[in-house]
Amino acid sequence: MSDHPFVNDISLYANNFSYMGRKLSRELADDVDAVVLGVPYDMATTGRPGTRFGPNGVRQASVTLRWEEARWPWRFRLFEQLNVIDYGDVDFEPGNSQHMMDQVVADADAIIASGKKLLSFGGDHFVTLPLLQAVHKTHGKMALIHFDAHTDTYSEGGEFDHGTMFYRAPQLGLIDPAHSVQIGIRTEYGYDDHPFKVIDAAQANDQSVEQIVEQVRQRVGNLPVYVTFDIDCLDPAYAPGTGTPVVGGLTSDKAMKIIRGLQSLNIVAADVVEVAPCYDQAEITSLAGASIGLELLHLFAVKK
Repeated sequence: MSDHPFVNDISLYANNFSYMGRKLSRELADDVDAVVLGVPYDMATTGRPGTRFGPNGVRQASVTLRWEEARWPWRFRLFEQLNVIDYGDVDFEPGNSQHMMDQVVADADAIIASGKKLLSFGGDHFVTLPLLQAVHKTHGKMALIHFDAHTDTYSEGGEFDHGTMFYRAPQLGLIDPAHSVQIGIRTEYGYDDHPFKVIDAAQANDQSVEQIVEQVRQRVGNLPVYVTFDIDCLDPAYAPGTGTPVVGGLTSDKAMKIIRGLQSLNIVAADVVEVAPCYDQAEITSLAGASIGLELLHLFAVKK
């Protein structure tokens, strides 16, 4: 038997079925700290489809992140401090959006109620609504930190629409807009009566990370926090593989720096959505999604 660390524990390119090579399991054992969940759904999209392949794309891209035991600039080895399993994907009837919602709520509720942190990969952004419903069962009303090019607060649209979740979520009592913030917005919204604090893309690109993080902290307060990251928050130069790309977004570097600045907050769950590998180039977008997910897991580890 070789003593090389990758031979016995992490074979980088072999059997790459899970996020970061974590154990594929649905056993929510006491020693599990955090759970990765995929939601391969894109029937609520209004732009280009393809995000149903996002969870698998992110998992495959994560192989290139596995060699670094202590991810820069963090000064600890994540998986020595945080026991993470990959739960696999939510199972639902193809074409049945309501069944998807029911199954997401059931799976996510079981994970959160067992005391675990939850990191989900979509799928289009609509999947955040049933995820919020599940997390609310345990944590009550939450603050939302929302990275996106779009506010997703539009009242028009059908029952299943990836632009309406944050219009409906406050109505359902899931999140408190007065303690929530949207970062990277660069499309039209109701400027005069918008209930969320917006740090638009131009502001986010011009302000320092410290200025942005301080505004987020003040807005969120002491509420439990749900972080949702739509990959189109990033400029298409950094994330071309998505359904509704909008130029003028954040760099992947700045987005990750902002995420690292959130480590003092009580983040109970998070997701990364809208990765569409079919429009990607050289796995740029899938790698960005996998990297952002890894930063979010580090936030879980710091709070543990």
